[in-house]
Amino acid sequence: MSLNKSIDKINFMKSKTIRILLLFVILFTVSCSEKNSTFLRVAILGDAEPKPLAEFPGTAAAVEQVNRLAQEKNIDFVMGVGDIPHKGKVIQYEESTKILQKLTLPFYPIMGNEERESTVERYLDYAQRWNSEIESPRYVLDYDKLAFVFASPDHGRDFNDSGATWILEQIQNLAPKPVFLVVHSAQAGVYPENSEKGVHNSLFIEKVVPQPNLAAVISGDLHMDMDRVDHSKKIDHVHYIHIPALERTKIPDKTKHTPMFRVMTIAQNGKVTVKTYSVENPDPIEEHKYSFSLSLQE
Repeated sequence: MSLNKSIDKINFMKSKTIRILLLFVILFTVSCSEKNSTFLRVAILGDAEPKPLAEFPGTAAAVEQVNRLAQEKNIDFVMGVGDIPHKGKVIQYEESTKILQKLTLPFYPIMGNEERESTVERYLDYAQRWNSEIESPRYVLDYDKLAFVFASPDHGRDFNDSGATWILEQIQNLAPKPVFLVVHSAQAGVYPENSEKGVHNSLFIEKVVPQPNLAAVISGDLHMDMDRVDHSKKIDHVHYIHIPALERTKIPDKTKHTPMFRVMTIAQNGKVTVKTYSVENPDPIEEHKYSFSLSLQE
């Protein structure tokens, strides 16, 4: 090989190495930029309550996918909106626990009407196996710029006045921080697909919902097919975000079920983006994306 050819080959190898290094620098910069621009990212799991058998294939697939996403993205924790074990049965708790304990992220659940068919004590026994921090069916995660209020129902899917008062006090005490309220069911009428199913407590409707720093209500319960309903919306100043069911779809009918979960990203500038994932697809479903903005204090 001639000297000139050898020099050309060395120069080519150098340029190729430089291109590869530049690519790594760009990818690293983009990754750091995304991390720096994100305040919180949360995965949200919906209802399970399989019947008649205590089998959780949709939940298992969702947990696996959330774990994969957690390796790619900076996900902080996972929320659950209730109704994991059908009728609160021990076998349902046992089988779902085998799956939920595989989550690699902290899991923050609430009760639904299915857990309410058994006892709070049974729920807390298993909830503490999913996350040892869970000591009550209602609690608060308070961050510098915003907060999450987790409120299990007092009976069925509804609240009594004492439960609604507790929620009201938390939201007021957290003001002016924006609050995301995590409940099993939103107030009746929010989702016309089943307008009677939901919270009917008058204190919740008349006092809690109008609080100016209540930013969003995150709920499940209805088992709605995301492709055929209005699943995310703004009513007055509050955003309502429905979380689809993992094992059974009921609304508008039972003919089609696709296990899905949602991931909510809150940026440093207050932009909130909710994406929906089917467990069959690693990419989010574009048509189910929902976004809004919050005013976050520095």
